[in-house]
Amino acid sequence: MLILRLDSGAIRPPGSLISRPEPQKIAETLKKLPKPPDIQHMQSHRGSNPFPGLEGHDAAAISPSGVMRYLARQPILDGQGRVVAYELLFRSANLSAFDGSGDAASLTMIDNAMVYGLEKLTAGLPAFINCTAATLSSEYILLLPASSTVLEVLEDIEVTEDVVRACIRLQQKGYKIALDDFIYSPSIDPLVEVADFIKMDFRSTPAADRQTLISALTHFKGEYLAEKVETREEFEEAAEEGFTLFQGYYFCKPALIRKNAVPSNHLVHLQLMRRLQEDPMDMQALGEIIKSEPALAYRMFQYVNSAACGLREEVTSITTALLVMGEDLFRRLATLAITVELNTGPSPEILRMALLRARFCETTALLCHLEPTAQYLLGLFSLLDAMLQIPMEEALAPLSLPASIQAALLGEKNNHRSPLTWLESHEHGDFARCDALAATHGFEPHVLEHTLNMATLWTDGILART
Repeated sequence: MLILRLDSGAIRPPGSLISRPEPQKIAETLKKLPKPPDIQHMQSHRGSNPFPGLEGHDAAAISPSGVMRYLARQPILDGQGRVVAYELLFRSANLSAFDGSGDAASLTMIDNAMVYGLEKLTAGLPAFINCTAATLSSEYILLLPASSTVLEVLEDIEVTEDVVRACIRLQQKGYKIALDDFIYSPSIDPLVEVADFIKMDFRSTPAADRQTLISALTHFKGEYLAEKVETREEFEEAAEEGFTLFQGYYFCKPALIRKNAVPSNHLVHLQLMRRLQEDPMDMQALGEIIKSEPALAYRMFQYVNSAACGLREEVTSITTALLVMGEDLFRRLATLAITVELNTGPSPEILRMALLRARFCETTALLCHLEPTAQYLLGLFSLLDAMLQIPMEEALAPLSLPASIQAALLGEKNNHRSPLTWLESHEHGDFARCDALAATHGFEPHVLEHTLNMATLWTDGILART
């Protein structure tokens, strides 16, 4: 994931600007915490790895501890479709907010943030984290890096002098404050004056109310963030009203609803993708197609010759690449290169989500007796319509996919779609549905969560090289 420079006044990306608490202060604070729950052993199920050595990257930092079962991240985008932050959604037992009261859920959240590193959970971007009143007044929150943490004050918190003072104190230490699911009342004015962000549920707040609020809150100097923006029309409406940040999956849907042909500049990519599924591959035909796309060939050989592949000599021809790596690894690297070239959607986040879905579906395939390569393609192509900005049926037309995979991509609820359906529910923070799907298919939720964490690190590592 690329770390983007943001305009003045927007969320600052962390990187070298991340300020962490001093080690001594961390140690002193940790001594005050009760002993966390026993670490539950989690077994990972991995498929083949296109980049040898990457799977083991920071292995110690990706083993979740305690009782946390679900941790999801939802992208927050600017008006240009760039991801500028992530909201972390988590659930431990029946909790969905970061409760600083000292129970197991709060300790587990702190533990995961410290073990993973917050920057790993968010690919180096700022994190929006829901907080209760108790959290805002506690020492626990100070373990998180101030320069990359946005504290969301939940809508059901009673605005007291203690809460306002706590927000001011945290802001002075470098944290940013967001008011979640904002509904105006005079009692919330003291928080409006110190807040950096106001978040409104775009679907539950009528348009007239949104416009009235934005016009009336002249004492608010921060940015407005529209939540639950699910269509391009809603995005355009929110931007026109004055919102500058957007949360929702509007960018995953094609802007065009009429039938259309695959853009001519992508036909060669889809033809090549089709050739890559042949077994054995026709190397002569592949070579002719790749020769017609120099940019694609350049990107593919960049991957092949990267240190991650561990080849001793530089590869300069397709035939040599096949001989050195074998068809399976060559097929995966070429597929990755093509996918990057295909993404002409409104946001780079589409590519990240497609790669993450591909890796997750691949590595969970064996859990449900499915074929890993077919699952990789299912996850990768699940956002092909958003990449090409055309209907899915038209996007799939040039490809020769197995009938069951094509049916799953077109929305059929068959068994091949079960890992992807679980992940889609996870992306939206619908953890109750995740539980129901896991129970139906006999999945262990903690194994799926661990596999997703692995896939997330793999994806961020791939995109860092892109």
